[in-house]
Amino acid sequence: MKMKRQFRLGTTSFIYPDHIIPNVRKTGAFFDEIELLVFESMPVAVLPTRTQIAELACLSRDLGVGYNVHLPTDVSLTSSAAKDRQKAADTIARVVELCAPLSPSTHTLHLEMGFQREKKDVAIWQARALDGLERLVPLLPAPGVISLETLDYSPVLLQSLIQTHDLTICIDAGHHFRFGYDLAHSFAVFRDRLALVHLHGAACLEKGMKDHISLDHLDPHQLQQVRRLLADCEGTVSLEVFNRQDLNRSLAVLSDMFNDIPSHLPA
Repeated sequence: MKMKRQFRLGTTSFIYPDHIIPNVRKTGAFFDEIELLVFESMPVAVLPTRTQIAELACLSRDLGVGYNVHLPTDVSLTSSAAKDRQKAADTIARVVELCAPLSPSTHTLHLEMGFQREKKDVAIWQARALDGLERLVPLLPAPGVISLETLDYSPVLLQSLIQTHDLTICIDAGHHFRFGYDLAHSFAVFRDRLALVHLHGAACLEKGMKDHISLDHLDPHQLQQVRRLLADCEGTVSLEVFNRQDLNRSLAVLSDMFNDIPSHLPA
């Protein structure tokens, strides 16, 4: 039996092989939010211009769609060099300021851990992450505009960082399935801090383990877990896939679970 959805439905700004604005024009009317993928910050010319931001604001009004922003991944707040952490803080703050006219629901941030996961290594990463956030947070309009995304390490490692700096969290369900973390536990632990859910499939395919694929790659137990957890979710759920085929197949899965979800995008 289908359920009434309480969450806002979104997807990414790269469903069609084109720039952000053409993607929003094609998909915005069918979603509550579009996840603006601002993965690159260098050179500065790759960032949206002020004119493009103004056009996105117009599209928001015309199509009745909101935005969330995925912050750049080519700078790192957990870099080994303090100067690089400062550069990352300055860059991220600049992107937050650039996107301010869009009133994004959140700005999602990666805190990468790029080495062995022994206890001493994790402690080094935690110290760098804390330092990076201490550089970033004073540059923000409010700390809660940032949501830390669950990546390939235990989501629990984000808990103290979120509490210390009064941040929010983006629970990436696909990453949980890929790396074997307890999705229900993360929903329970971070319930009061949840800003966004990234939802996508994860499965072992011909070329190995892959995520950011359609939801029909999840097994029945995983799909039942998704249904159960999203039933009480009141935030934004972004189908984080990057082509029309994976989006349509994912919409077909969700539309079987919840009312008021299109089964596919019109051709």
